Amino acid sequence: MEWTDEGILLSSQSHGETSSIVTLLTATHGRHAGMVAGGQGRRKSPLLQAGNHLMVRWRARLADHLGSLTLEMITPTVAPWLGDPEILALIASATSVTEASLPERQPMRALYAGLAALFALEEKALWGPAYVRWEMGLLQTLGYGLDMSCCALSGAKEGLAYISPRTGRAVTEAAAEPYIDKLLPLPGFMCGAPDWNDEDILKGLDLTGHFLSHHVFAHPQNRRLVPVDGMLPLARQRVASFYQNRVNSTAVVA
Repeated sequence: MEWTDEGILLSSQSHGETSSIVTLLTATHGRHAGMVAGGQGRRKSPLLQAGNHLMVRWRARLADHLGSLTLEMITPTVAPWLGDPEILALIASATSVTEASLPERQPMRALYAGLAALFALEEKALWGPAYVRWEMGLLQTLGYGLDMSCCALSGAKEGLAYISPRTGRAVTEAAAEPYIDKLLPLPGFMCGAPDWNDEDILKGLDLTGHFLSHHVFAHPQNRRLVPVDGMLPLARQRVASFYQNRVNSTAVVA
């Protein structure tokens, strides 16, 4: 058995004294693992950074075997952002969420394209909102998409401001007033508004995080990353903490 594809590296773990077992999201073969001989060596370790865009060749005697991987760099996603804690945290979160949420060996072409587009961003300011939108796309693909087409109570299409944590449907500020303490804020950039700040990104993370924890990670695909049902991967928790700390710092300065 053999195939060639392109993929995004999600994780790498040491195996024995010299090899590594890596997991990738591939363009046409879904989430797929394999062993990289010499993966712990100096020559190959730069390839095995989560987020890197790689050319992948997989070989195995039988289709259900782990198999071996040969990797070549296409784009070093991490290298341009070394020293930038925000972008590195977002890359780590995206790869962890992807690995923990997707079943193995099922093609996920739209999710692959979305993750590749996120990692290809060159403008730092776009990463935060783009990451939140990427999580929205993940929820949609997995069957837990948010409905922001119109207000669930009034039918209005403008002024959507909250999401029901139970149904995932949007409501306007006016319609939400009697239930506001039970709803999740919907930041404007998630509906197409051109401006945002750290508080908006944090609200977006809280919103998508609610549905990830209550639905996607209620039965996680990866117990190493999500050992407890309903828990977000640690890398995802760190992203929320990063923006929370920045919001708190801004409030103190103000």
